[in-house]
Amino acid sequence: MGPLWALQPQKPFRRLVKRDVQSQPERAFLRVGMRRVPVREGRIRATLFLPPGNGPFPGIIDLYGTGGGLPEYRACLLANYGFAVLALAFYGYEDLPKDMKEFHLEYFEEAVNYMLQHTQVKGPGIGLLGISKGGDLCISMASFLKGITATALINGSVANVGAVLRYKDVTIPPLGVDAKRIKVNKSGIADIVDVLNNPLEGPDCQSFIPLEKAECRFLFIVGQDDRNWKSEFFAVEGSKRLQAHGKEKPDIVCYPGAGHYIEPPFFPMCAASMHLLVGKPVVWGGEPKAHCEAQIDAWQQIQAFFLKHLTGKPSVTSNKL
Repeated sequence: MGPLWALQPQKPFRRLVKRDVQSQPERAFLRVGMRRVPVREGRIRATLFLPPGNGPFPGIIDLYGTGGGLPEYRACLLANYGFAVLALAFYGYEDLPKDMKEFHLEYFEEAVNYMLQHTQVKGPGIGLLGISKGGDLCISMASFLKGITATALINGSVANVGAVLRYKDVTIPPLGVDAKRIKVNKSGIADIVDVLNNPLEGPDCQSFIPLEKAECRFLFIVGQDDRNWKSEFFAVEGSKRLQAHGKEKPDIVCYPGAGHYIEPPFFPMCAASMHLLVGKPVVWGGEPKAHCEAQIDAWQQIQAFFLKHLTGKPSVTSNKL
């Protein structure tokens, strides 16, 4: 798979991802019997992927980051392993908000309830999977909403980032930033790893999501060369806070040489691309071979985590990547 994971975009600062899971390259996204169901229930804008067979299946909600839209490729691939996976848009798609100013957790609560009530979704709880901004949204969901059993985060933050978060009478402000801490190289690419304030200090403590309220198990997937933000720091501080409140220690899996966008196996590493909030291209970190190896292992870790906590079954090693 080397020719794939080593690909680089022709146009600079673009990410190479799979836009349409219904078109069939050699790597099958929609396998025989897989069902792709567009969801427009109430305010929900999403796509549900159901595996072949009768079900019900363990359910997962999949969230991406600040790019917006409705990426489906990870949800589609994960459903191949026997999960009912809802790829959920939360801004920049159809009639959803066009930008990231504030999010209302009630929208995400609708999606959780949709999954819990679906006849093809096995209860009593569901899983959450989020990368980047999707990661801290998953932590917020797990902290405030009922029905969450397992939450997996890929280079996520334990502080609310980028937009105000509201739920009922609770408001969590976004973590403060200092643009003076951006470093720009000669090519005009920004390194933003130091931009965010410390959520353990001063008023920024208000942005730390109260994950100790969650009644689920956590998995933190960490790229140790993540240049978007300090993912390992967030994972360690999240673990400290959970244990300080008598909760179980989360699983933390760290990958040296892996950058921010840890995708499913063999997706090309994105070294740098445009960041919508920063307004310029940023470096994401990662060394191609180490990043590729991290993607393979992380994919197995995520499946094993959800199998264990959503079905109670140990994982079976598979080469069906």
